[in-house]
Amino acid sequence: MSQPFDHRSFLNTVTERPGVYQMLDGEGEVLYVGKARNLRQRLASYFRSSGLSLKTKALVERIRQIQVTVTRTETEALILEHNLIKQQRPPYNILLRDDKSYPYILLTDAPYPRLVLHRGARREAGRYFGPYPNASAARESLNFLQKVFRVRQCDDSFFRNRSRPCLQYQIGRCTAPCVGLIDEESYAEDVRHSEMFLSGQSSDLVAELADRMEAAAAALEFEQAAALRDQIQHLQQVQSRQYVEGERGDVDVIACSQGSGVSCVQQLLVRDGRVLGSRAFYPRPRLEEDDGEVLEAFVLQHYLGADGQELPAEILVSAPLPDADIVAGALMTSRGGRVRIQHRCKGARAQWLELARRTAEQNRMGRLASRQSLNQRFEALQRALDLPEIPERVECFDISHTGGESTVASCVVFDRDGPRKSDYRRFNIEGITPGDDYAAMGQALSRRYARLRRGEGVLPDLLLIDGGKGQLGQAVAVLGELGLDSIRVMAVAEGSRRRPGRETLLVGAEARELVLPGESAALHLIQQIRDEAHRFAVTGHKQRRDRARRESRLESIPGIGPRRRRELLRHFGGLQEVARASVEDLCRVPGISHRLAADIHAALQRD
Repeated sequence: MSQPFDHRSFLNTVTERPGVYQMLDGEGEVLYVGKARNLRQRLASYFRSSGLSLKTKALVERIRQIQVTVTRTETEALILEHNLIKQQRPPYNILLRDDKSYPYILLTDAPYPRLVLHRGARREAGRYFGPYPNASAARESLNFLQKVFRVRQCDDSFFRNRSRPCLQYQIGRCTAPCVGLIDEESYAEDVRHSEMFLSGQSSDLVAELADRMEAAAAALEFEQAAALRDQIQHLQQVQSRQYVEGERGDVDVIACSQGSGVSCVQQLLVRDGRVLGSRAFYPRPRLEEDDGEVLEAFVLQHYLGADGQELPAEILVSAPLPDADIVAGALMTSRGGRVRIQHRCKGARAQWLELARRTAEQNRMGRLASRQSLNQRFEALQRALDLPEIPERVECFDISHTGGESTVASCVVFDRDGPRKSDYRRFNIEGITPGDDYAAMGQALSRRYARLRRGEGVLPDLLLIDGGKGQLGQAVAVLGELGLDSIRVMAVAEGSRRRPGRETLLVGAEARELVLPGESAALHLIQQIRDEAHRFAVTGHKQRRDRARRESRLESIPGIGPRRRRELLRHFGGLQEVARASVEDLCRVPGISHRLAADIHAALQRD
């Protein structure tokens, strides 16, 4: 067996200059690669007597050797760290698994150009649009263009050897330039319109087509006017989904969601002001990295040295990067131009960032919900709590209020298939001192389990309470009064700094403390159920609070009189559709300014 690492002797020899360090195990395999502004201080932090997470302690116990490389600057250290991680793929570093290149749409350079999906090096002559987050997003745009502007997408060899129109012409998706059914000038006009759409000039394109439609109608060319009308309607539908008015530029938006042992990084691609789509990545942090550290590792691995990867001039991130200036400097070297990394933003950029956050959270929850993962977690929960059998049904309670106002308790139910949303319940709490969480918990539990005791439902195998000893005491007392002492009960108390992985579990009436390691699958299941109870309680509380405060509908919004109300309802077909419309959609109604549209949207969203 190899000797433990003598860190004291080693630290006495380490420089205080910037550089990169590699931690190796007894077999000489690299465990972890890191960078440091001050190598001695950073390495010493791994060997302090307290304050280390369980995962970091596990890493330190395996160290048998540390190698350092001194660099001139922090930027050099960051680039070297990235290269070493990419080459060696150490098990304790955050690793990005999906390294496929992004697809583009290519408009070829030819007398009758074609549109085609392209991935890889951009060597073929023509104009490239993108990148798109995945092939399906690019194909969706190609399919749309094929229906609206009918530019060919067939191979050149197929195009050159046609003697009669193909099926695409028969179904109205091509104008058959291969057999001369459209002249080169008219075809070039369709190509120009396709380019305008792909480059984000949808509003200009709609205006141009509208002018042509009116001219055709005035000339009594009603068939041509109807075709232009259909093109405009298709464009408006896509514009409503993708375009943010007043914004331009190429931006990558990156958000991180972590919890219950799963991390998701969501990348949103915005090109020429249009959201082209998004792509999810699932890195596997081995240490207790926060969102900023995960995002920094993602940005470096995703953009530095990636073949064919487009690096935009602006990157929005959902959390500040620990070394944002250094990362921006490294990316600037790679791009050959300025790169801005922003965390705080306004307007459309804030909306994009919020969209990426929500998508990351949704994808992370979807990852958690897989049946195989849940089965493993329920089995781990049985072992962790030393239960005689795997629990088949778990219920969890939480309380939510704002300063005691509109208190709501939630009850969520999980079984081996995941959340049973049909069994979820909310309880509007009345008749207690505002802000008394103990009384609120007692009332919710009494109402829930008195009903179950009468046979109006299924009793759980395990009851979780989001709270500490006070809430646990309420649960034990209520179950005792109802004669349901056989239900196992446990409280989930927040850990230090309310960080996931630091929870203390209080088990049974005696409140026996149990601390599970951060990587425990049982703890991840408990966190997942607890987080779902919290979400359900907060949503119910906000709905109840907003109903109590509600004053406005469309008629009561300042600036909306009978004429504007009539225009809104006529344009959208009803109040429900008005409420679903975005600010940009509302602006298209005659007489509705952007400011008034924002007021309408805000008021109806509150309702």
